[in-house]
Amino acid sequence: MPELRPAPSDPIEPNAKPIGVLLVGHGTRDEVGTQQFFELAGKLQTQLPAMLVQPSLLEFQQPTIPVAWNRLVSQGVTEIRVAPLLLFAAGHAKQDIPDLVRKCQAATPHVSFTHTRPISRQAALVDLVCSHLRASRRQFTHPDDEITLMMVGRGSHDPCAQADMRVLSEVVSHRLGIKNPSTSFYAMAQPPFAETLDHLARRSRQILIHPHLLFDGRLFQAIQAIVTQAQAKYPDVEIRLSSYLGPHESVAQSIAARITENTAHV
Repeated sequence: MPELRPAPSDPIEPNAKPIGVLLVGHGTRDEVGTQQFFELAGKLQTQLPAMLVQPSLLEFQQPTIPVAWNRLVSQGVTEIRVAPLLLFAAGHAKQDIPDLVRKCQAATPHVSFTHTRPISRQAALVDLVCSHLRASRRQFTHPDDEITLMMVGRGSHDPCAQADMRVLSEVVSHRLGIKNPSTSFYAMAQPPFAETLDHLARRSRQILIHPHLLFDGRLFQAIQAIVTQAQAKYPDVEIRLSSYLGPHESVAQSIAARITENTAHV
């Protein structure tokens, strides 16, 4: 992955020390999902032309957090904003990423850092979720009042992350005018997606599903497989799976908004 540079339209002042952005993704073994992450990093660099954006990954792929940190330092950065590309604050945002960053900072004590908040319900992200769902909603054949909305999260043991996902479901359902949304999780939290879908398919005519995931990969493909099985099992029920978020401009805007808002030192 080549290093990202600030956009030439808004260069860094020659005598100013640039601010670095350490974008931290979870990582995936899926090649498409990995490419989408780096594509999003490029769009974030465009959103923040006066900063130096360096992508990094927690697992499975390069560059790691230490490698990306050192790339920023080698370019003269003395202030780094650590931006977790995570939808909610759970174990990675609360412990894994801060622990790794502290080790990096200990080796370069002249460099300061701040942590930005996970994306959560940032306005541009909520708009994107609703846009994806509206596109899938238009494909149904029955009236809108017969649609059941299913919001599916990756899942976490962290109760705060679970609660944030449920609040997002309420916000999106209110925005779309769909009552009584269902929130479920693929793993690590209750209720499980597959069981919830089976239960709802027994009493619904139309089910609209949002997979609240950033990129393509094994998790999205597993959700697709569950949906395909349900469609075969309940042929009289219209079950439609919306899109994951993807390397969309709105996601880059959401991260940029978190980076430029007030940050807290960790």
